[in-house]
Amino acid sequence: MIESMKNIKIADKLIGVDHKPFIIAEMSANHNQSLERALKIVDEAAKCGVDAVKIQTATPDGLTLNINEGEFVVNDGGLWNKNSLYELYTKAHTPWEWHEPIFKRCQEHGIIGFSSPFELEAVDFLESLDVPLYKIASFEMVDFHLIRKVAATGKPMIISTGMATAAEIDETVHIAHDAGCKNIILLKCTSTYPATPKDSNVITISHMREMTQCQVGLSDHTMGIGAAVAAVAFGATVIEKHFTLKRADGGVDSAFSLEPNELKSLVIETERAFHALGKVTYGSVKSEQKSKLFRRSLYIVQDMKVGDVLTKENLRIIRPGFGLYPKYYDVLLGKKVSKNIKCGTPTNWDMI
Repeated sequence: MIESMKNIKIADKLIGVDHKPFIIAEMSANHNQSLERALKIVDEAAKCGVDAVKIQTATPDGLTLNINEGEFVVNDGGLWNKNSLYELYTKAHTPWEWHEPIFKRCQEHGIIGFSSPFELEAVDFLESLDVPLYKIASFEMVDFHLIRKVAATGKPMIISTGMATAAEIDETVHIAHDAGCKNIILLKCTSTYPATPKDSNVITISHMREMTQCQVGLSDHTMGIGAAVAAVAFGATVIEKHFTLKRADGGVDSAFSLEPNELKSLVIETERAFHALGKVTYGSVKSEQKSKLFRRSLYIVQDMKVGDVLTKENLRIIRPGFGLYPKYYDVLLGKKVSKNIKCGTPTNWDMI
């Protein structure tokens, strides 16, 4: 097993189970082929409080062939139906000359800019820009040439695991580790666009962590933020969501991307979920001490004289909690009091 459970430092940020989730806004194709829009996406993501913005480094020719028939055309009835792969990637790719200004804008906001390379040349290009980490997309995790190329940089690697079997995940992790990558984070992922919560199976996160001894997060293609918040409860250290300025603007990925108000909610609610996890504890925490005063307890509810007998009429279980515990109610019934007692006096053993 690969020991990658320790904290991983990226720039000035720590990723690990003892830290709030590392939130990645995936720009993907939501720039809609406008650099101005791409930079605005970075601006808005930073306002939402994310830790990083991720783009994709690819060319249509590096991904597929320019063929408009057969298996080179999407025919699944889904979001990209009837598009050829080449057409789709032409619309989706981020021009390489945009990378430097996008990463510079990230630096200006104090967030991390990085990318998913989809070809060997893309790794060399990203190294020239000194990116601090890499992401391997689900569809590329079986490309061991690419995995080894990225691993050889020695930089942390995030790997999405959509469609992957346990054996494939194990093989990929070991290949990356053996090729020089010592800091690996896996992302549970469902590679449908959009994905449904029922297909998300975030409970797998804790199992994947135990199986691989790697940190595990979630690459989430569902609508909304519910799956991501749930993932934190199972130990997700990284959350990645597609982000756009406005879904109505359209684009290859817009239908399953978050808008700014939703991304801000994701940042807030995943951090709340992280803090809510805490540790196994029973009894009252410090902040509950004052609340204990409002528990029920046993009180004298009528004026009583020495020798009077405690009955259901003069002994009640009420708030506040300064008297004996209610469990002693039946013990006290029928007992005589040893002193004069005013109505509203909390019980104690000395008065019996």
